[in-house]
Amino acid sequence: LVPTERHATVAGAVIEEVPSLRGNLMHDAQTAVLMREHGIRQIYTRDTDFHRFPFVTPLDPVAGAS
Repeated sequence: LVPTERHATVAGAVIEEVPSLRGNLMHDAQTAVLMREHGIRQIYTRDTDFHRFPFVTPLDPVAGAS
């Protein structure tokens, strides 16, 4: 995914919506911003930090695997 012309606006909104973004969470925030820009709502990941973003639905790719 690449940033769109709305990137700065969307990033600013996410920073306001999700308090305490800093450090390692900034990488997740960048991914979440790009997802929002492109209308993507779900991500397969075991990274529980994505639960911080109310507009992202993290899906555990290992859950239910036998």
